[in-house]
Amino acid sequence: MTSAAAPKVVHARAPGKINVFLKVGSLLEDGYHDVATAYQAVSIYEEVRASAADDFSVNFGGSIDTSNLTTDGSNLAIKAATLLARRAGFRQGVHLEIEKHVPIAGGMGGGSADAAATLLACDALWGTDLSREELLDLATQLGSDVPFAFTGGTAIGTGRGDQLSPALAKGQFQWVLAFADFGMSTPTVYRELDLHRDRHSQDIFPAAVQPQVDANVLQALRAGDPQMLAEVLHNDLQAPALHLEPKLAAVIELGEENGALAGLISGSGPTVAFLAADLDGALELQIALSAARLTVVRATGPVHGARIVGD
Repeated sequence: MTSAAAPKVVHARAPGKINVFLKVGSLLEDGYHDVATAYQAVSIYEEVRASAADDFSVNFGGSIDTSNLTTDGSNLAIKAATLLARRAGFRQGVHLEIEKHVPIAGGMGGGSADAAATLLACDALWGTDLSREELLDLATQLGSDVPFAFTGGTAIGTGRGDQLSPALAKGQFQWVLAFADFGMSTPTVYRELDLHRDRHSQDIFPAAVQPQVDANVLQALRAGDPQMLAEVLHNDLQAPALHLEPKLAAVIELGEENGALAGLISGSGPTVAFLAADLDGALELQIALSAARLTVVRATGPVHGARIVGD
């Protein structure tokens, strides 16, 4: 271990994500579902600064309200730091300063990005010298979206979403993201999906145990064609999210009326992701949605995963 030579503060950054495609398998005996998803990392980042300390602590700031976030051992960033410390045999702690820009409980993996950036920052701060594969293994233990926040880019996720295969995506896709002023619980949305499937069991095909990503999604990403991708955007969690929060349907409709190629709920919601044809289209959509008093951010994808940055 080379902690004596480690820098005093390490700054790491990790992106939020959009699920451009998400199929959810049938309910398993353990209460979980397997999924098949196409992730794209987008240019909204969580910033983590790690400094040496005797114990483990975290403070939050940034462009979104963080007043309700926990700062004890239940916080995912603290879990990431303590997991790494145990793995590396490190006997001191860390203080984390996190700037949050990804919405909390917004379906974009903000907490997962915090955890991924924390792993990278603490590894550098403590000089633990773990391999990328070892860090990725720790990411998998922390949650289904943490490995993708660590790797970034565009990827196919299977199992619980943590079994990743890189996917080729040509060029850049232009996104406009509408943030809600409330969060949604992922377990609640999944429970609503199960209820939705029970209610409509006579009208819909039973869910596969092990779903797959539509080949047309991979083709659209490889082609770098937003029109093609817009036609195959899909999220099994959208119907239950809209059932729980019907007002999100009006947001999707407003975006599509103002030039979006398509809009969909990101992950378990409530963030709505709109795909634009090009930069001009994204700018026009951003202006129109802002005029409707929605909180919107323009982003591009794919972008890199967690990495160390210089201040």
